[in-house]
Amino acid sequence: MRGAAGYPGAWGSTGLTNASRADRVESWIPGLDAARSYRREWFRDDLIAGLVLTALLIPQGMAYAQLAGLPPVTGLYTTVISLIAYAVFGPSRILVLGPDSTLGPLIAASILPLVGAGGDPERAVALAGLLALIMGVTCIGAGLAKLGTLAELLSKPIRVGYLNGIAIVVIVSQLPAFFGFVVDGSSTLEDFWAFLQGLGAGSTNAVALVVGVTSLGVVLGCRRWMPRVPGVLLAAVGSAVAVALLGLSQQGLALVGPVPSGFPVPSLPSMSFADAGALAFAGVGLAFISLADTTALSRVFASRNGDDVDPNREMVALGIANVSVAFFQGFPVGASSSRTAVAETAGARTQLVGIVGAVTLVILLLTGGGLTTNLPSACLAAIVVAAGVTLFDLKQMRWLWQVRPSEFVLCLSALLGVVVVGVLEGLVIAIALSLANFVRRALRPHDAELGRLPSTKGYHDAARHPEAEIIPGLVIYRFDAPIFFANAAHFARQVMALAGSREEPVRWILVAAEPITDIDTTGAEMLVDLVADLHVAGIELAFAELKGPVKDRLRRYGVYDQIGEGRIYPTLGTAVDGYLRASQVTWHDPLDESTRPSAGD
Repeated sequence: MRGAAGYPGAWGSTGLTNASRADRVESWIPGLDAARSYRREWFRDDLIAGLVLTALLIPQGMAYAQLAGLPPVTGLYTTVISLIAYAVFGPSRILVLGPDSTLGPLIAASILPLVGAGGDPERAVALAGLLALIMGVTCIGAGLAKLGTLAELLSKPIRVGYLNGIAIVVIVSQLPAFFGFVVDGSSTLEDFWAFLQGLGAGSTNAVALVVGVTSLGVVLGCRRWMPRVPGVLLAAVGSAVAVALLGLSQQGLALVGPVPSGFPVPSLPSMSFADAGALAFAGVGLAFISLADTTALSRVFASRNGDDVDPNREMVALGIANVSVAFFQGFPVGASSSRTAVAETAGARTQLVGIVGAVTLVILLLTGGGLTTNLPSACLAAIVVAAGVTLFDLKQMRWLWQVRPSEFVLCLSALLGVVVVGVLEGLVIAIALSLANFVRRALRPHDAELGRLPSTKGYHDAARHPEAEIIPGLVIYRFDAPIFFANAAHFARQVMALAGSREEPVRWILVAAEPITDIDTTGAEMLVDLVADLHVAGIELAFAELKGPVKDRLRRYGVYDQIGEGRIYPTLGTAVDGYLRASQVTWHDPLDESTRPSAGD
C-alpha cells in the first residue's frame, strides 16, 4: 500500500516525514528532547539542586495547602505530580511548578462555601481537584488556541493592586494561627475583626507567638541577608526540634501531626454538574491569574539563560500539570518564583531537578510520614505570612503615586476590591478596571495639531512647540488611536473644531494617520458624514500614511472612493506638496524635501 513507512512522501499531501513528525511531537513534549540530549556532566548539579529544592518543597507545600483550606498532605501530593508533569511537558528548563501562595486564597474562597459549615476534608479535596481540572482544561484550550497574550490583559497597576490585595488576604488569614488561636469569619474584614477581638480577649498563646515570630524572622532574615540558605527549611526543622526537646506541645501549641503514609491511587475527582457550574468561573479566573504569573516568570528565567519560551506551550504545560494533579487529590498550581530561584541558585541545569524533588518526596511519603509530627502550625503560618510579606509591593505603589496618580488610583481600587469585596470578586473588579482603563484611553486618546520646526526634521505637536511654523490654510492633525464606535464622534468634533480654529480660512485638513491602526464601521460612517460636512464648508479632508490594512477596510466600506484617491498620500511630505499645488499657496519649507520624515512628537 502506498504511504507505507519509509516510502518517499509517505505522509502524502501533508509533506510530513517521520523526522518532522518526531520534531513536532518533541516540540509539545520537551521532556523527550531533554532526555535525548541530556549530558552526563549535568547530573551532579541537577541532583544537588533537586535535593536542596526538596527541603523547600515540603514545608511550603504543606503551608500553601492549609492556606487553600485543605489537609497539609495534599500539598505534597500536588507538588509531586506538578513537578513530574511539568518536567515532561514544560518548555522552560528550570521553571518550578507547585502550590502557590497567590492561588491559595482563591482556592479557599472557591471551595469552602461549597464545603459547608461541617468542613468535610474529603469534599474539600474533591472540589479542589475539580477546580484544578477546570483550570487545566482552560489553560490547555487557551494554549492550543494560541491565546498566549490573553494573560496580558491585566495592566501593571491592576496586577500590582490585585497581588497586594492577595498579600493582605494571605497575611490576615494566618494571623490567628500565628498567635495560636482560631477565628471564624466569612471574609477578610470579618477575619481581621475576629482576630482583633481574640487579641482583646487574651486568646493569644504565648508559645505559638514565639514560634511564629522566630520562624518568620528566620525566613525573612535568610531571604534578606543569606539568600543561599533555605530559611523555610531552617524554620521548619528548628521549630520541630524545639517542640520535641522542650515539650512545647504540652503548653497548648497546635501541631500539624503525622501525615498519612503512602501515595494516592489516581482517580477522577467526584463531581456534579452543580459543583462544576459553581466552580467554572473560579477555574477560569485561576487560569487567568496563574497564566499571567507563569508566562511572565518563564520569560524572566528564560532570558537569563538565553532561551526563548513560547507562551502558548507554557499555557499547555501548565494546563496538563493542573489536569494531572486533579487525579491525585491535588489542587490548582502555578509557577513559583521562590522555588525556581532556589533551583537556579543551587545550580539546576534541566527539569531533572523537578524529577529528583518528586522522587524524594514520594520516598519520604512512603517511609517518613511522621516527619511532620512535631511541626507547629504557627511555623506553617509564619511561612505563609512571609510569602505574603514578600508578595506585597509597596515600592511599586509608591512609584505609581509619584509618576501617574491615575494609575495609582486603579492600583488601590484593585487592592480594595480584593480585601473588601472578596478574592474572586476582586479578580472580576481587577479585570474590569483594566478593560475600563483601556477604553477610557481609547475614548479620548492623545491628539495634536502639527507644525514644522525650522531646524528639526518632521512635523511636531504645535502645543508642545509654540515656535512651530503652521502652513497657511492647512491643518495637520494627528489622532493617536484606532477610530472605533466609542471615539468616532470625538474624532469628528476635534476635526470640526480645528476647521474653525484659524483666523484665515482653512482649505484642507490633513490627517497624519500613521497611529490609526483600524477603523470600524461606525468610524467609516462618521468619515462619510465628515467629508460631506467639510465639503459644505469648502474644506477638503486628506490622509497621509494610512496603513495598508486600514486602506483595505476603507475600500470594503466604500469610503476610500468618497475621500478620493487624490486625497490619500503615502507621506506627510507628499501630502503637503499636494496641498501647495492644489491651493496655489506660497510657503517655503525651512527644510529640504528629502529630509521630510513622518509626524514626530
